[in-house]
Amino acid sequence: MWLLVFLSSGLFLGWSVGANNTGNVFGTAVGSKMVSFKVAATVSSICLVLGALLSGAGTTSTLGKLGSVNELGGAFIVALAAAVAIFGMTRFKLPVSTSQSIVGAIIGWNFFAGAITDYESLTKIVFSWVVAPAVSGVFAVITYILVKKLLSRIKIHILYLDFYNRLGLILVGGFGAYSLGANNIANVMGVFVPVAPLRPIDTLFGTISGSEQLFIMGGIAMAVGVFTYSGKVLRTVGNNIMPLTPLTAFMVVFSSSTVLFLFSSQSLEKFLIMLGLPTIPLVPIASAQTVIGAIIGIGLYQGGKEMNFRLIAKIASGWITAPVIACVVSLISLYIIQNVFNQPVYKPVSYKMSYEVEKRLISEGIVFERMDLLVDQEYKNAAEFQSALKDYALGDSDIKRVTELSALRNLTVNTDLIQFEINDGWFTHEQSEILKRLNGQSFKYAWELRDALEASGTDWRLKDNIKNNSSEHKQINKDINSKFDYICKKF
Repeated sequence: MWLLVFLSSGLFLGWSVGANNTGNVFGTAVGSKMVSFKVAATVSSICLVLGALLSGAGTTSTLGKLGSVNELGGAFIVALAAAVAIFGMTRFKLPVSTSQSIVGAIIGWNFFAGAITDYESLTKIVFSWVVAPAVSGVFAVITYILVKKLLSRIKIHILYLDFYNRLGLILVGGFGAYSLGANNIANVMGVFVPVAPLRPIDTLFGTISGSEQLFIMGGIAMAVGVFTYSGKVLRTVGNNIMPLTPLTAFMVVFSSSTVLFLFSSQSLEKFLIMLGLPTIPLVPIASAQTVIGAIIGIGLYQGGKEMNFRLIAKIASGWITAPVIACVVSLISLYIIQNVFNQPVYKPVSYKMSYEVEKRLISEGIVFERMDLLVDQEYKNAAEFQSALKDYALGDSDIKRVTELSALRNLTVNTDLIQFEINDGWFTHEQSEILKRLNGQSFKYAWELRDALEASGTDWRLKDNIKNNSSEHKQINKDINSKFDYICKKF
């Protein structure tokens, strides 16, 4: 019962996503009168759940790096703060960004817990918010030009064209809803994945893991939001920014859906790695921005005369306001639930540069003056520790590495906590056997556990990026790092 209470904020957030973001994939179709609301709601609901379940893992791991919420009460508040910000914007009929709201809420948690925001992940996410709408706009213009040329050469009866347009809008809307579910389930349930104590469930269709259970619940919550409260935003996105013909509506939905998919697909990432090409970051992007980027792209290509720039500016202001509101609500709510209701919202992680850490740093070539003064000094959180490190002549990368090595994790290997993953074959046979041999052993630092794993067998060792196999090794290293991060959270 308590678990359901804590998960309720995530379900509320999922409902808000469905209510707000359906306009981003079906708003143009409904606004142009080509697809009825009932059909749009039905198709998007089914596809949202499928996208969340089948392809939601990629963006979830990226969001987790931004701030590792490590207590169920904290996850409850983070999701609630984001949901409150989104619900407020929805009341003003504005298609606000769910991604920006959840990021603002997580940063609020980082401030409260004294945790360090991973600025590398934050930069990657924020950069995608800038790039995604631009890519969507360019893609929409290219699609617009190609389709126009194709239709000028092929004569199609107006009734058939109308039918194909309606069918196309439904298909790309379904694709968009699938991509939305895959990309935004991280925003809805990502903070609960490391902390929700859900055990795997065996069914007639196979075993459903704890994270998959969360994704299903989040997907259903989004579907409920579609049916109950998405009408207002559908009309804002669909009609008010710029009058859309059925053909331009199709191009907008197709372009924005494709961009959402590109930033969500683990299969595409693996394929690009295999070819040795740069990958597209798997980050939760603002679906509203991809749609509006596509509309703006086509609008500017047509001269921009019919565009409602005042509304665009109003929507953009919501993208700035929402994360700020979410951050403030998160900070205030965390204080209240911890000090009034006595609920833990984070697990304290202290930092101590022991002689073992000093020796490890020296082996990595990180040496600085008065280093010995830090040894055996314990700090209550990462913010306090990094503040102390700024008194020394250290670069940002060295500060980050010293902080990483000095985190007191106090890990105890307990294979009972990962028995499902072992039985399911997620770990290789050698990885599983090594974990079993280390069962019961304790480690103060995460890097000590990593050293023990690497010393016990090759399957836990990171691979060197040799020229001929660099892409293959890059994928292997990513899998090893993902598994190591997972067991650290479990232990």
